[in-house]
Amino acid sequence: MYKYIRQKAFEYPFAAWGSIFGLAGPVAVFSVPPICERIGYKKIEPIPKSYPVPNRPRQPTEGYED
Repeated sequence: MYKYIRQKAFEYPFAAWGSIFGLAGPVAVFSVPPICERIGYKKIEPIPKSYPVPNRPRQPTEGYED
């Protein structure tokens, strides 16, 4: 089996590299977050999705009416 895979890797290198990169993605999903936590990486604070409204009653605007 090893000889067959090795032979096909030499004959079709694009398929061999594609398989390697294709398998690296799912492996990285499960291996990178624990490594980042171990070295001290902290997730950034999420970006606010709205502007904070002041905690007071709103006053109607004066001037510049359409």
